[in-house]
Amino acid sequence: MTSDQIRDKFLKFFESKGHVRIEPSPLVLENDPTTLFTSSGMQQLVPYLKGEPHPKGKKLVDSQPSLRLQDIEEVGDNSHTTLFEMLGNWSLGDYFKAEQLPWCWEFFTKELGLKPEKLYVSVFEGTKEVPKDEESAEIWKKIGVPEDHIFYYGVDKNWWSRSGPPTDMPAGEIGGPDSEVFYDFGIPHDSKYGAECHPNCQCGRFMEIGNSVFIQYLKNEDGSLTELPQKNVDFGGGLERIAAAVKGTADIFEIDLFKGIIGAIEEGIFKKFKYGDRNVQSSFRILADHARAATFILAGGIYPSNKGHGYVLRRLLRRATMQKYKWGLRNSPLSLLIDKVIDVYGKEYPFIRRASGMKKIVDEEDEKFIATINVGLKAWQKLLLTKASGPGPIGTTKAGEGPKSGSILPEEVFKFITTYGLPLDIIRDELHWKGDYEKVEKLLEEHRELSKVTSAGMFKGGLADASEDVTKLHTVTHLLHASLRKVLGEHVSQKGSNITAERLRFDFSHPEKLFDEEIKKVEDLINEQIKKDLPVSFEEKTLEEAQKEGALAFFGEKYGQGVKVYTIGDPGGEWFSKEVCGGPHVSHTGEIGNVRIKKQEKVGSGIIRIYAGIA
Repeated sequence: MTSDQIRDKFLKFFESKGHVRIEPSPLVLENDPTTLFTSSGMQQLVPYLKGEPHPKGKKLVDSQPSLRLQDIEEVGDNSHTTLFEMLGNWSLGDYFKAEQLPWCWEFFTKELGLKPEKLYVSVFEGTKEVPKDEESAEIWKKIGVPEDHIFYYGVDKNWWSRSGPPTDMPAGEIGGPDSEVFYDFGIPHDSKYGAECHPNCQCGRFMEIGNSVFIQYLKNEDGSLTELPQKNVDFGGGLERIAAAVKGTADIFEIDLFKGIIGAIEEGIFKKFKYGDRNVQSSFRILADHARAATFILAGGIYPSNKGHGYVLRRLLRRATMQKYKWGLRNSPLSLLIDKVIDVYGKEYPFIRRASGMKKIVDEEDEKFIATINVGLKAWQKLLLTKASGPGPIGTTKAGEGPKSGSILPEEVFKFITTYGLPLDIIRDELHWKGDYEKVEKLLEEHRELSKVTSAGMFKGGLADASEDVTKLHTVTHLLHASLRKVLGEHVSQKGSNITAERLRFDFSHPEKLFDEEIKKVEDLINEQIKKDLPVSFEEKTLEEAQKEGALAFFGEKYGQGVKVYTIGDPGGEWFSKEVCGGPHVSHTGEIGNVRIKKQEKVGSGIIRIYAGIA
């Protein structure tokens, strides 16, 4: 059974249970200052889980490409990836545990043919405030799950909220207990992971293939939890992991989605090696995963850079280049993997074909980083020379002689790694440093943890920041878009945007940078609409209805049929801007203040970027 067939079976199975298929969110999020990428299927549904009516109804299903960067350092083992597809079904106040768990079991055992004896489940053990989930356990038993296949875990494993356990949830956040399904691959237990094996053991015997979250609680200002007016179900199952279970392999890189990509690596990059060769297996996995993730990001119109989305793309490409540098043909084009990823996903996600036009960018980035590596190698030699303290040759450690590479301190190695971007294994394998690797690893881990803390708000999933400044600037993007089209022509279309509390960034199609008088016209037109104090309102419509009314929706494949249409002006009469958008926006343009275009730049062939803010 192929991964495409599994995806199709999942969607059709839940459609047969009365669910409506919804379009996935874009992977690259353009107007959300709190997160760069979609990290789960439920991300677009948070308002509806809180009670807002969804235009498609209460029972929904989809398959969502998602990106999570928290475990990027773990990619290289048999189960971690940065990009994955999340199969999801939801009940927005319709059904609950009594329906969800039997459906979940039916899908895995009947539709996919997984053997019941290979499946284990987990349920929430409860806290002082939230009762033990005996209801789910009893449902599993009635289905036929043996008692010794049912395990209870605490808030660290079987509770879901965006912020983690109930104690970490801020006021207004929703969450609830969950129940997971695990597949048993039958791998012998390794006692270094504990005396007893269990579904959440890290020995490799078990893999989680699905999680039903029962979102039923709201965190209050006083720290207590209360039941939501509607009880919701949020199921998520990683397609790659489910496909691995169906295939009976604990290595997700052996499934069909990776076959063509791995083959291209064998034939075009790692010509001396085959997948499975112990020394290079993790490098195969890193290269395959990062090429896949980079292709999806490129298709979202992102270019490598040192900030935001572009920084993530650059990091993925550089990690891929590093694997090629270590084991492969250094002059082989990294871009050859882009075509393979498009071959795999082009039918299901047509927008990914856009990445084909950005292969030159990938190869340029690849070449630049190889040049950086070479500069780093020369800098290492210079470092050795500066530490030479005697007449003896470099590479010796006896008193009065020049230092061996091992005399370079761990702190210096750490600084070298963070300066030149070379990973520790290059220091070990290429430069043969003989020093305290544990100390360097500790310094790097402290550095990573600090990075996680400082960037936590940027990489977590969830709703957009609805602060006053961001809300104003979000509305300004609509005014800017409409003004550019009126001044420059209707060929102008949005190609991307990013908003922080300080400024907005707006990318659009136009052959050349604007003349000064054109910038002034656009700026004046925006501020004219602000002075008019035009109303800003939204209506829910089908995408077809919205486009017939003249609403802009340039990324058509990113929207479902039920959309929000924001109008600046009179929706039924004279309006200045009408766009499909998720919000948030001011209620009247007069709330914004004076807008000033700060600068512009050309960021690609036919793409202009404008930065603007509120004066």
